[in-house]
Amino acid sequence: MQETHNPQTIRHKKAVALQYDQEQVEGAPRLVAVGEGYLAEKIIEIAQKENVPIVENQEVVSKLIHFPVGAEIPEELYQAVAEILVYLYRLEKEKGMEK
Repeated sequence: MQETHNPQTIRHKKAVALQYDQEQVEGAPRLVAVGEGYLAEKIIEIAQKENVPIVENQEVVSKLIHFPVGAEIPEELYQAVAEILVYLYRLEKEKGMEK
């Protein structure tokens, strides 16, 4: 179900985008986009347009929203982000099997 573009809903929206190169030996996932309100809406819109998987996790977003673009995720969020990445890898694997 798509949310309407209600200004009240958009104002409270938060979004972050992460990038992780699994071939990279060192380093954690990095923030490539961070936004609230209309910027969050735009981040989500671009992800949908580019077929980037979207995972809703308000707890993780509420912590990452305070870090700048380009920052690695903090160590305290490694476990939570790892669980998200595992979910996405499984989803991608299942999609590959369907083709």
